[in-house]
Amino acid sequence: MTFLRGWTPRERHAVIASYLGWSLDAFDYFVLVFVLSDVAQTFRVDIIRVALALTLTLAFRPLGAFIFGRLADRYGRRPVLMINIACYSLFGFLTAFSPSLTAFLVLRSLFGVAMGGVWGIGASLAFETIARDKRGFVSGLMQSGYATGYLAASLVFGFLYAWLGWRGMFVAGIVPAFFLIFYIWSQVSEAPGWNLERARASTTFSVLKSHWQLALFAIVMMTAFNFFSHGTQDLYPTFLQKQHHFDHATVSTIAILYNIAAIVGGLTVGSLSQRFGRKRAAVATALVAVPVAFLWAFSSTAALLGLGAVLMQFIVQGVWGVIPAHLNEISPEGARGTFPGTVYQLGNLIASVNAVLQTAIAERTGGDYAIALAGVAIVSSLVIALFMALGPQAQDVEMVELKP
Repeated sequence: MTFLRGWTPRERHAVIASYLGWSLDAFDYFVLVFVLSDVAQTFRVDIIRVALALTLTLAFRPLGAFIFGRLADRYGRRPVLMINIACYSLFGFLTAFSPSLTAFLVLRSLFGVAMGGVWGIGASLAFETIARDKRGFVSGLMQSGYATGYLAASLVFGFLYAWLGWRGMFVAGIVPAFFLIFYIWSQVSEAPGWNLERARASTTFSVLKSHWQLALFAIVMMTAFNFFSHGTQDLYPTFLQKQHHFDHATVSTIAILYNIAAIVGGLTVGSLSQRFGRKRAAVATALVAVPVAFLWAFSSTAALLGLGAVLMQFIVQGVWGVIPAHLNEISPEGARGTFPGTVYQLGNLIASVNAVLQTAIAERTGGDYAIALAGVAIVSSLVIALFMALGPQAQDVEMVELKP
């Protein structure tokens, strides 16, 4: 990451660790979206029953966000982040050895608990370490880790699936995860925004109780954000396979292209939010999704669908590129390890019905995924624009007094 030259080593290592932690987490999640059909065939069930695994993963993420977030507020960001990465990697690995659909669903639920903690802890580690003028860029970079994980899953699916099979896809993330844990242990310092005295002086429950209105607003807003991301990502490969009958190579190519666009979108809009404000950047970007949704969902050729997917994921991750900084900035002091991740993942809990909902709509409309995809994308983008416009902004709020 040569673009981090000129930063202090402490800043650089914290940002790299947070980015990679979220990237590997996303990889382990998105592997499943490419192999829903294969898992269903292995266990001789309908796709909708396997899609329940996506719902369960999302539904259990708030529990992990709260548990690991509280531990991070109490014991520090760095040690809890290492434990958290080890947990999600282990459960992702064990998924490969599921003997039945029930075991598969249980393991994806446990993976969801572990997945839920990483985003909030990584964000607090990064934003409590870096200088304020770097938050916009780092926000986009960190959120781009999600698309990076999706891109990695796309590449593995495109180039290694024939050799690995669906079970081998879940094994692939274990080795880089252990290298990342070693990197954090050897190179990353604790966030200067956390200290033991402050952790002992306040409790997460008391902080959240006194800011319940902000928490409720943020949960509803993050529900729309999660519908926007999962509603445009989770079933899109299945849509391309089942409705348009594209082969693995075509699906993988489109997924690679739209994930590259997603990374660029997160970096671009996140950086622009430092100049124009978090709210303005998010609202303007979200509204562009409305016209793009028709190209993205209702085109008939691979070229037009690919173009629509590239534009849509640039927008989706562009809007999301504002969120890591925005949620950390509006978070109450003393609960920054818990608040952002918990409201984010509670939004995920509500939006966890998305995969099953979209699959059910498609099956009831004769296998037409386009209606379900476009409907969720348009509604969620409008709700995001409304809530971001009406909500608070605390750009550049002081999180820690950085020393030269």
